[in-house]
Amino acid sequence: MIFQKEAVLGLGCGNPVALAGLRQGEVVLDLGSGVGIDVFLASKRVGESGKVIGVDMTKDMIKKADSLVKERGFANVEFRLGEIEALPIEDNSIDVVISNCVLNLCPDKKRAFNEIFRVLKQDGRLMISDLVTDGELPREVKDSFDAWAGCIAGALERNNYLKLIRDIGFSEITIVKETPYTIDVSEELKGTILSISVEA
Repeated sequence: MIFQKEAVLGLGCGNPVALAGLRQGEVVLDLGSGVGIDVFLASKRVGESGKVIGVDMTKDMIKKADSLVKERGFANVEFRLGEIEALPIEDNSIDVVISNCVLNLCPDKKRAFNEIFRVLKQDGRLMISDLVTDGELPREVKDSFDAWAGCIAGALERNNYLKLIRDIGFSEITIVKETPYTIDVSEELKGTILSISVEA
């Protein structure tokens, strides 16, 4: 794939693009898009009549992603600087929201999911891959910088994660894939960190 070297950072815990069932003409929003691998993959699926918007909070990532857009001539891709808790996106304008191992890093997950709900169209859908826990994490893990850097400390307990999505107003919530997450997981946490892909 032409972007393997430039746009793949080796981050993520799933493949929301493959699971989202994207269709020609849809408008897709990728949260925490980084250099844009999922954005570029999604752009092929929605075609010229569709559009994919990537939002990331890091200026360097947006700059790199924009340079790839120009180099490769993508007409249906756009990147915007912003935070998930305050998305720079219009109300009711998105068909599908995707995200790959980013929402667990949001300090205010309720606000983040409210923003997702706000930007989605009435019949819009969500497909996110994220990290959750099977049971509560020990306090020392939640307070660990290394655990935050490894995307673990901010993970919610699985049932609480699903309840939060439901309480925001989403329906038809389904875990379409669930596997143990073992990258950079200490021996004591093996089996307690899960990678899940959720559709709603």
